[in-house]
Amino acid sequence: SDFIRSYTSNSTEEGEAGETDTSNLLNDSMGLHPPGFRTDITKHLGVQITLITAYSLIILLGLLGNALVIYMIIRYRNMRTVTNFFIANLALADLLVNTLCLPFTLVNTLLDEWKFGAVLCHMLPFAQALSVQVSVFTMTVIALERYRCIVFHLGRRLTWHSSFLIMALTWTMSAVLAAPLAIFREHRNEEIPPINLRMAVCSEKWPHGISRGGLIYSLSMLLLQYIIPLAIISYAYICILVKLKNHVSPSSRNDSINRRKNTTKMLALVVVVFAICWLPFHVFQLASDLDLVLRFNEYKLIYTVFHIVAMCSTFINPLLYGWMNKNYRNGFLMVFRCEDKPESFHPEGSFRTRSIRGLSLNGRNGGQPPTAV
Repeated sequence: SDFIRSYTSNSTEEGEAGETDTSNLLNDSMGLHPPGFRTDITKHLGVQITLITAYSLIILLGLLGNALVIYMIIRYRNMRTVTNFFIANLALADLLVNTLCLPFTLVNTLLDEWKFGAVLCHMLPFAQALSVQVSVFTMTVIALERYRCIVFHLGRRLTWHSSFLIMALTWTMSAVLAAPLAIFREHRNEEIPPINLRMAVCSEKWPHGISRGGLIYSLSMLLLQYIIPLAIISYAYICILVKLKNHVSPSSRNDSINRRKNTTKMLALVVVVFAICWLPFHVFQLASDLDLVLRFNEYKLIYTVFHIVAMCSTFINPLLYGWMNKNYRNGFLMVFRCEDKPESFHPEGSFRTRSIRGLSLNGRNGGQPPTAV
């Protein structure tokens, strides 16, 4: 959950016990374990250019795509549905990752030293973990809301007030879970006499008596941030898809059922992409805390590659919306063409559905816009 942890905390526990030697201090400062500087492939110019290019593309695409999603939901009335509000919350969390994670992680990777001071030493890891947790909670809320409405046929949908209250709750809960990364942390300067080097270090510092604080936190976050949410989301979407597949309705409602199927498939695909992108990083982080991979010659490079893969999830979502949803696709094209045509947003293209009563009253001839889902 903390994108700087693997570089800075692997030797922290030894240092706290008063047994840190010069070699360990060097490893702690650099976030590296043997073989150290001379075989660090991330110091090669070609590798650094590749890393800068990869991170820059992710930042650019993430900022552009997620900003467009939020802009469209705010700008156009037909896009202001409960599900779209949650999608905007997801985009906001991804924007936080793009602005408060990737630039600093890239600099830290290239320079091997904490350059951002004591305040950011506490705040950046917290913000990074916060944004990821908000994304997970938001995807879980979207899945449970659609499960509640589609599987149980509950006609009463969440109101705007309720949706914003839920979003505030997700940010609050995420802040509580991310708080240890701000609290149990220290910024210090380390002297490395053999190479006459003084370095700034930002590392975890768990309370005395908790010998494996990092491992305990990693296991907790693996459960709360990955395994449990994905299990809940998977169950919800499987039930929804089975329900829609077996649903028998009059021909007049076929369009509504198809829209629900397409929307559910798109939202489920968002979760699948998130799970695939983050799985290597979570596994590597856990293996790191268990001291299973720290002696790999290219430990730092492997970690960085897995981190880049995880970060791809921050810009893929807008691409999925544009590919699988008509309104988002129309909206993106309007922005790129510098047009403003609100009529391009059709109710049948957004996350909406009609109730049976709405169909009987409005029919297909110019009734009121359908109720937001």
